[in-house]
This record gives sequence, structure tokens and C-alpha cells, in this order.
Amino acid sequence: MSARVTVVGAGVIALLTAVECVLDGHRVTVVDQGPIPHSRATSFDQHRILRALHPADPRTTRAALRAHRRWIELEELFLTRFYEQVGSLTVLPPAAAAEGTALLTAAGGRATELTAAGLADRYPHLRVDGGLGAVLETEAGVLLAERVLAACVGWLKWQRGTELIEHRAVTAVDAESGTVRLVDGQVLHGDAVLMAVGPWSRDLLPASMSDRLTLYRQSLLYCRVPRQQAAAWAATPAVPALGTSGGAWLIPPVAGTALKLTSATACRVVDGITDYATAPYWQRKLEKEFGDVLPGFGPAWVTDAKDAYYSAFAPTGGPLVVALGGAGYAYAACGGTSFKFAPLIARSLADRLGGRSPEPIGVGALDGPLDVRAPQLAGL
Repeated sequence: MSARVTVVGAGVIALLTAVECVLDGHRVTVVDQGPIPHSRATSFDQHRILRALHPADPRTTRAALRAHRRWIELEELFLTRFYEQVGSLTVLPPAAAAEGTALLTAAGGRATELTAAGLADRYPHLRVDGGLGAVLETEAGVLLAERVLAACVGWLKWQRGTELIEHRAVTAVDAESGTVRLVDGQVLHGDAVLMAVGPWSRDLLPASMSDRLTLYRQSLLYCRVPRQQAAAWAATPAVPALGTSGGAWLIPPVAGTALKLTSATACRVVDGITDYATAPYWQRKLEKEFGDVLPGFGPAWVTDAKDAYYSAFAPTGGPLVVALGGAGYAYAACGGTSFKFAPLIARSLADRLGGRSPEPIGVGALDGPLDVRAPQLAGL
């Protein structure tokens, strides 16, 4: 049965949920206070890592493999390419690498265990601790985030019964009645509403929920690799864990993008969003950390630096789904976790919006009971 669905937001979760709703035969309106897609969305960036291996977590590993397959299907649906399957390299102690390889293989994935010698031989441009091994996945790689968002919008624009409303802030939502009021007084009437909440709009949720979201600020460096290392970097997989004490990770330069470097040491809890500029302290900190990891690396590699924000539900450290009453839901994103699993999350949200019970995703924070709060929200 066709329903009218209003989606508030223009990040990857909002747009992919809109796509899934259209595929279900629903009429969809997407509205955002900025452009669609929104450049300030958590998901708007050059790239994101898609890897399946989650050490000691078979359920999430299996879910990531399903996400990998769905991203490939979405490329076919949108008739474009945004998933560079360059593989993924997770650096671990030898015993953990062996366990990770076995776990991924048992889940139906393909992986190769690398010894310390194998790592040094295959990736001499990475300085990995000599006592560590790694798991090399083949069904993994880099999602070109900005291309993903553009592909969603390009597809949605051609679908009958779909409307994209840009640069119109939402001032009130009544989830029980399915109405959304815009800043210019226009009222959107629907059967279901999804609010895809970004870190700058935590106050759109009931205070009892937004107070349980922790806001993080992450500094990132974007680099140009030396010409003499170009061939080596072209054969480098995404590296979600370099095995350092600081939690360094990187995304290689693929499809014309920059080498992206960051670390858990450059992630900190903040009270609010101020600006997106990287302070010299954090840039120098990252430059020093990667100077120990990448032979020859120095400030001359860095072409840009920026800060990004994301929020996480404090009890789980992940995303949050909130039932608002009626057929209204809110989704609070959580950085790379939301992006990687976005196709599965979108399918689950579309099922809820259509009045169906969703299949379990396999990611603990998203399969638990929903928090039900007051259906009337204002000041969005």
C-alpha cells in the first residue's frame, strides 16, 4: 500500500531511506534546511572505509558483508560507480590476526592472514610494528561518500511522486499526525515521518534523548603522496587499524581523492559545534604520529586539514533510533558506523515507516528496543 513519507535531512541515511521508500512504492518528500545533499552532513566527505571484519564479533561481521553486497546492488541501481573495492587491511597481533581471518572466512568472506614479514614485504611504505600481523580482506574498500550522496539525489529526482525541498528549515513536527511545518509556513502532510538527525541538530530530539548523545570532534589530514610512492599507494588497501597505540588509520588515494589520515588521538568530546578549521596543535599532533608510521612523511605532504563532528548514543557508543509516536522516527547518526551500514539501516527504517517489522540488522545498537518519546517536537 502506497504511503506518503516525509524525510527530514539530506545525509546518507536520509537519502538512502528515501530511496528504499520509493522502491517500496511510497511517495516521498525530502526536506532540508540547506542544499540536497547537504555539505555539512556527517556523511559528506571524500570517502569512508567499508570493511567486514569486526574482531571477536561474528554478528556484526556478517552484517558488514551484507552491507558490502547491498552497496554493489546500489551501484547497479544508480548506474554509477562509487565503491572502490581496494580491500581492507586490519593490523593486529599475530594471534588476533589468525582469529580474525578464521572469523571472516566462517562468515562467508574472503581474507588472507599476513605475517609481519608479509606485511613488510607487501607494504614497505607503511612502518608497522615488527611484531604485528594483519588481516587482508578483498570484499572491502573505499566508498566515495560525496559520489554516493550525489547518486542518491540524481536517482530520486527522476522518480515519480518524489519531491526534494531545499533551503527550507523545519519548524515543527507532529509525528502522530505526520505533519511537518516549514519556516515559510508550508505544511507537509504525510503518513510517516523520519528525522535523520545530524550532530548539529541534536536539539531536535526530546531533551531526555539528546542529553544522552555525546558530541565528538575529529581532526583529519588530507595529503598528496610523493610521486615516487604513487605506485605503492595505488596498490594500498584501506587501513582501518594500523596497530598503533594511538589508533591511527588511513584511507589511500583512490579515484582522484587525497590520502586521508587520522587517529583516535585526534578525537575529543566537545560541548558544541563551533568551526571546522583544524587548530595547529591537532595538525602537528597528527603529523608527528604519522611521521612514525609512514616513511618519509612530513608536513609537506599535507594539502588540507579539517575537523568533522559526529555524535554517539552514550550507553552504546553507536547510533540511535527513536520512535516519536505514530509512524514517526528519528535517527541520530554516528560517523563511519552509520555510513558503512547505511543500506541496511535505510532498509530497516523504510520497513518501520511502511508499518512493517524490520529484519534485524545485526548491529547491536540498532536491533534493540526503541525509545518512545513525546510525539510533538517544536523548534526544529
